[in-house]
Amino acid sequence: MEDMRDAMLVGRNSAGKRVLRPTSPHVQVYRWKITMAQSILHRATGIALGVGAVVLVAWLFAAASAPSVFAPVQAAIASPLGLLVLFGFTVSLFYHLAAGLRHLAWDTGWGFAIASVFVWVIGFFLV
Repeated sequence: MEDMRDAMLVGRNSAGKRVLRPTSPHVQVYRWKITMAQSILHRATGIALGVGAVVLVAWLFAAASAPSVFAPVQAAIASPLGLLVLFGFTVSLFYHLAAGLRHLAWDTGWGFAIASVFVWVIGFFLV
């Protein structure tokens, strides 16, 4: 074997004979499609909502605590950066909701035509 990559492609079948493992196509092989971008964005907004939920719990915890604990948390959220984060959280919430509804529609067998994908995108940006 010439290098480590060749060694990683070698495997054994159920009879114990050495065989070459099939390789998966690299990311560069695929052409980007709108549905791929929507799926990645749906996952990213899900992560953002998880982080935002932690911030919300921290804010609620501070509100339930003493005013001396709540004041700096409220000041951080009311700052320009905090407002930008809240705006991003709101956009993430609405996009994730719309993408979830799209997936629900797909589960029922509706909306697989490429034209309907563009309707979801246009509808999202018009709202």
